[in-house]
Amino acid sequence: MAKETILTKEGKEKLEYELEERLTKTRQEIAERLKAAIALGDLSENSEYDEAKNAQAFNEGKILELQSMLRNAKVIEESADGPKDENVVALGRIVKLEDMETGDQEEYTVVGTQEADPLADPPRISNESPVGKAILGKKVGTTVKITTPAGEFDYKIIDISRPNSKKKANKE
Repeated sequence: MAKETILTKEGKEKLEYELEERLTKTRQEIAERLKAAIALGDLSENSEYDEAKNAQAFNEGKILELQSMLRNAKVIEESADGPKDENVVALGRIVKLEDMETGDQEEYTVVGTQEADPLADPPRISNESPVGKAILGKKVGTTVKITTPAGEFDYKIIDISRPNSKKKANKE
């Protein structure tokens, strides 16, 4: 059985868009590259043909991967999944943490593995990452110990909110 892919609604839409692009636009572009390379003649020493075939193989593999992820997708629905309590960390929630040693604050969105993006604003961390595992299901005011390759750190959960929501969880 294939592994369930946990996605936000936005994440599922991105994967569907990428799949559609690969099935139509990318396939067509590669077909045109192959046709042009074949027209050059001798395929045994034709680097354009080899590159186009490699691109075709990569694209078809990516299409299969996207189809599998979408087939096994579980979309996080705020209304259906996760705790109703605004003070509990759940998938799709934005969490503000305070480093208990330095006082520095960091904000993360907790998402499924496929949507993790450390460069997003706020960074999107996987529920399977050390930080994600440590904070999932915890409440505002809780201090958690997070074990990372760089060592152990204590963080306090100081705020939890939903994306695009003005309503923030009350601090304890």
